[in-house]
Amino acid sequence: MSSILFCDIDLINEQGVHTPHAYVGVQNGLIAYVGTEDPRKGTVTQEISQTLENMQESGQAPLGAQGGSLQSEESAQTPQQESIEGVHYDEVYDGRGKVLMPGLYNAHSHVPMTLLRGLGENLPLDRWLNEAIFPFEALMTDKDSYYATLAGIAEMLRFGVVSFTDMYYHSEARAKAIIESGAKCNLGHSVLDFDPDISYDEIPESAKNQELITQFNGAANSRLLVDFNLHAEYTSTQKVAEGLAQAAKEAGVRMQVHVCETAAEVEGCKERHNGMTPVEYLAQCGIFDVPTTAAHCVWLTDNDRAILADKGVFVATCPASNAKLGSGIARVKAMLDAGITVALGTDGMASNNNHNMFKDMYLLALMERAEQRTPLGLSAADIIRIATRNGALSQGRNDCGAVAVGNKADLVVLNADTPWMRPADDLAGALIYSAQGSDVVLTMVDGEVLYKDGEFTTIDVEQALAEVGASRKRILDQLYTT
Repeated sequence: MSSILFCDIDLINEQGVHTPHAYVGVQNGLIAYVGTEDPRKGTVTQEISQTLENMQESGQAPLGAQGGSLQSEESAQTPQQESIEGVHYDEVYDGRGKVLMPGLYNAHSHVPMTLLRGLGENLPLDRWLNEAIFPFEALMTDKDSYYATLAGIAEMLRFGVVSFTDMYYHSEARAKAIIESGAKCNLGHSVLDFDPDISYDEIPESAKNQELITQFNGAANSRLLVDFNLHAEYTSTQKVAEGLAQAAKEAGVRMQVHVCETAAEVEGCKERHNGMTPVEYLAQCGIFDVPTTAAHCVWLTDNDRAILADKGVFVATCPASNAKLGSGIARVKAMLDAGITVALGTDGMASNNNHNMFKDMYLLALMERAEQRTPLGLSAADIIRIATRNGALSQGRNDCGAVAVGNKADLVVLNADTPWMRPADDLAGALIYSAQGSDVVLTMVDGEVLYKDGEFTTIDVEQALAEVGASRKRILDQLYTT
């Protein structure tokens, strides 16, 4: 595993704090140094020494570390040399005109739906699902989902996404693509069932979830984690919801679920469950008794927010998808004020059309301000934290999503030397309001560069896109020519 030192770069951390002329060192997949001094020079801080010692003691000694000891200033090598003993970097990255930030975390997605991009345009959610999405998905194969997942991951890497939380089917095929890609993912196999007399243990998804845990949970150095996934209140029964919740608790895994996406969903739930909202109902079923990511949460009551906060539920807000489907605008500021940790998701490509999270950050910044008719909404720092650190926490990845020594090196570099980024006195604000996803020039996961300057290191993008195009044509021909 190579090591890299980012030099003289503008650093924006997960809190939106700007450090100009920063140095960030990556060793053995971890962030080994963050500071404003060049660690290759004679002055090596105690912080670096301690970091190297700690990493060696834990069996994670960075490449180039020799016995955990560093040369003193007096014994340092000459200035012309690139390194000193113990602080060697295989690559030095010139950061002038660039911005380094934590990688983005897509907290809610359906990545194989890359194959369904733009399908069912201008339909409300219920018709969109039943008339466009479900019929198409019924004809998808494992091969279709594998290549669609690869194509979707390539798109995310291009736009600085290092990890995603995914609900879908064809889970073995998805897992294979994720492992090969080098990206991170919390993978959930969607549970849907409409028979009120059948328990969770009796449906095929029960055995499938157990198989996925055995095969893939913690695979690829924990880049791949397995979550359980209840699709939604309106696509399941109480028996199944309660059984899935208990199974998740016993397995020690996290949960994913759609919650309160539309007003119609909320009213339907009240009719089915004695006036309870989806949040109240799912809480009663035990869904929130394990760490849970609840997607959308557009139509929440004050009591709903109190329940989510009390249960420690993470909310994945999806502003682009909610706007495109006409579902509404989630009150993210009210959630934060209630003590809820909010993350950011794209949703699937049939309801968003792209995995460019810079667009989602921009929309998140604007939509609630527009609805509340005040510029005093979410700050740029709020949104950066939502898109990075909060997303990592929603996946249970406590050592990710922050540019801090000892954390996983999941980093993104953007070109800031563009007309739309200059001048930029407030660099955090510029990342939200000016930067484009296409400004990303490097995406790194666990210290490995997966995308750099137009090239992908792990994915054959041309093949993936060709396979996706062929799959789409085959399925549409089956749907509309028979």
